[in-house]
Amino acid sequence: MPSTSHKADPAKIARRIVLVRGQRVLLDAELAALYEITTRTLNQAVRRNMSRFPADFMLKISANEWISLRSQIVILNGGRGQHRKYPPLAFTEHGAFMAAAILNSPRAVEMSVYVVRAFVRVRELLASNTELARKLEELEKSVKTLDARARKQFEKVYAAIRALMTPAPAKSRPIGFIAEIDDD
Repeated sequence: MPSTSHKADPAKIARRIVLVRGQRVLLDAELAALYEITTRTLNQAVRRNMSRFPADFMLKISANEWISLRSQIVILNGGRGQHRKYPPLAFTEHGAFMAAAILNSPRAVEMSVYVVRAFVRVRELLASNTELARKLEELEKSVKTLDARARKQFEKVYAAIRALMTPAPAKSRPIGFIAEIDDD
């Protein structure tokens, strides 16, 4: 794997965190890329140290979950031998940190700090969104005493805020073959 000596951005790592069974996790391939090792090397190290990865540190993704994740995050690579034979492992925040400990390489130790910061960032974003929703609800209740015109204006504001709070839909490519035709 190519070496990247630059500092990692917790926001970029946070985008790689997915939700599985109600837990925020990093898939083994993502974690291996951050630690600049192969997925195979990471999984071998984990298998040799299974006692360090209880159920709240690492999840074994089921075949159905794997199919769902593949369709959500489009992680298939082209070419022969590029598809995984088995579902990946998924590491929670504590599991990612434990993986760095068993790898014991300078890069894994350095990146584990950024991985933890990314999980914290995701947690903060979710908490702030929840707090904002609660405050918005309180404000809506207090506005009910206003006249009809003022209520209508506030309803538009609430709708706009709620639209900003909902995640943007994933961009999808059109299905089928699209040909570029030159009209000469």
